[in-house]
Amino acid sequence: MKKEYLKIDKVIGPLIEISEVDDVFYGEVVDIVDIDTGSIKKGKVIKIEEKNVIIQVFQNTAGLAAGNSIIKFTGEAFNLPMSLDLQGRIFNGVGEPIDNGSAIFSAIEANINGRPINPMSREYPRNFIQTGISSIDTLATLIRGQKLPIFSGNGLPHNELAAQIVKQAQLGENTGEVFGVVFAAIGVKHDDEKFFRKSFSEANIMDHVVMFVNYADDPIAERITTPRCALTAAEYLAFEKNMHILVVMTDMTSYCEALREISSAREEVPSRKGYPGYMYSDLASLYERAGMLKDRKGSITFLPILTMPNDDITHPIPDLTGYITEGQIVLGRDLFQRSIYPPVAVLPSLSRLMKDGIGEGFTREDHADVTNQLFASYSKVQEVRALSQIIGEEDLSQTDKKYMAFGRAFEAEFLNQGFDESRNMIESLDLGWQLLSLLPLTELDRLSPENIEKYFSQES
Repeated sequence: MKKEYLKIDKVIGPLIEISEVDDVFYGEVVDIVDIDTGSIKKGKVIKIEEKNVIIQVFQNTAGLAAGNSIIKFTGEAFNLPMSLDLQGRIFNGVGEPIDNGSAIFSAIEANINGRPINPMSREYPRNFIQTGISSIDTLATLIRGQKLPIFSGNGLPHNELAAQIVKQAQLGENTGEVFGVVFAAIGVKHDDEKFFRKSFSEANIMDHVVMFVNYADDPIAERITTPRCALTAAEYLAFEKNMHILVVMTDMTSYCEALREISSAREEVPSRKGYPGYMYSDLASLYERAGMLKDRKGSITFLPILTMPNDDITHPIPDLTGYITEGQIVLGRDLFQRSIYPPVAVLPSLSRLMKDGIGEGFTREDHADVTNQLFASYSKVQEVRALSQIIGEEDLSQTDKKYMAFGRAFEAEFLNQGFDESRNMIESLDLGWQLLSLLPLTELDRLSPENIEKYFSQES
């Protein structure tokens, strides 16, 4: 039997504390009725200590008090209706439509916390997703089923990069497979959300995008729910409808800040920089929902974006994210200051799974060679630049001068790319060969003789 409680012991920010409660379970959905206005706020149980319960409220708790509220435990977990009609729609952080469309009606509902995946049922990620961005596709290839975060910083164009990836992402040429995108904006400003919505609409891709938006002025508790709603939609489309889903989330730092604020309100013992000690397992509960299953045709590829406070890659958020995920794409402030877009810092970026999704049968047989040679050559450029600052560029050897020319061309032509410019994988690889031809053949020690004979053309 559903029970109602008329007494609130304490309201702490987004949390409500109630005592003498029986027969409730962790994650149970709660309706909080304001007697004065008749409005109903949603919440869920996040802590149970004997008969004391803490409820996390998804709306603003202003005005709630012991004498004017009724707490109703629904006996249900937080579920969302699932349907193919999710595509092309925009929802808030708790799965309610905010695009003036009707609610989603379906007999199928899914718990936003997901279903645990047996590691033995996972399929090893293979094949790739093409983003249309040369620096990512060629040097840090995104593999289907992979978790590949983008490490950015305040003021860097990660929102533009996120929008461009959503616009341009595809499975490749003539695969015959169904592709979709789930996009979650966490703690974003209203003008950023309008930018995303406008970009997707102008690119005519909204029909295969599911969008979840949590604004910066929305309640903190909703921020915790947003990525879970997005991943629940992705799981349904991937594992029930056999689609290949790319999940893009920005900004995971906002999520972690909300986690810290709620942890503080619960008076939990803080860990590094005030974040809760369970932040690692909490992030893992999100990231590990990506992947492929042996008995399903679909896949979930996860591309979380986070801003590193003070550009500190050792900060707890990027640090813990790096432990869980399979590589990272790092945006460089020095490249951004030189008007290079997207400012992907090549050397600290990597994709640990790309070796299993590139090459013959996936991209092209020379892909691994081109990647290794571009990395090695651009690394040499950094050494030559450091030397030129000491002795001057005029006194460099002829070979070092060619490395300087290669470095400038690599940044201006390969890394630098227009917001509406999409290059397919073959175009990116051909551009890589074109730039490598600026270097003497003797310097190209990462390329096989067969690929050199087939693709290399020395410029005069």
